[in-house]
Amino acid sequence: MEETLEEHTKSLAAPIIFIIVLVFQLSDKFLSNMKTKASMSKKDAQLRDEIKQLLKEAAALSEPSTFAQSAKLRRMATAKEKELAKSQESSNKEIKVSFSLYEKILMISKVVIYLTMIMWFWRIPVASISKELVQPFGRFLSWKTGGSFSNNVIMVGVIPWLILSTRVGKYFCNKVLK
Repeated sequence: MEETLEEHTKSLAAPIIFIIVLVFQLSDKFLSNMKTKASMSKKDAQLRDEIKQLLKEAAALSEPSTFAQSAKLRRMATAKEKELAKSQESSNKEIKVSFSLYEKILMISKVVIYLTMIMWFWRIPVASISKELVQPFGRFLSWKTGGSFSNNVIMVGVIPWLILSTRVGKYFCNKVLK
C-alpha cells in the first residue's frame, strides 16, 4: 500500500511541476502584455496618426511650386514626433514604476517555489522515461535522482525537469500565445 502511494505521488509530480512552471510563464507573459498595452495611450496614437497625415500631405506637395508648404508640414511633423517621444518617455517611466513591483513579486515567488520543489524532490525521481527516447541525455536527466539505470528506464531528476519545463513553457507562451 505504501509503495503504490509513493509511485502514485511520483507519477503526479512531473505534471504538477510542469503546470506550476507553466502558470509562472503565463503570468510573466500576461504581465508583459499588460505593460505593453499600458504604454500605448490614446494621446500617443492620435499623435502618430497626425504625424502620418502630415507626412502624407507633405509628400503630396513635392512639386517645386509647393516646396515651402511641404517643408512647413515636415517641420510640423518633426515637432509632433518630438512631442510624441517626450510623452512616451514620461509614460514609460510611470509604467516601469507601476509594474516593477509586480515583476519583483513574481520573480521572488518563482525563486521560492522552484527552490522548494528542488528541496522537496531532491534525490527523488520525478518521472521515468524509456532509455531509447533520451539516449544521449540519460545521464543528464537522471542527475541527482539517486536512482539507477535499470530495465531500460531512466529516472528524471527535479532539476533537469524544471529546466525542461521552463523551456517548454516559454516556447508555449511565445509561439502559441502571441
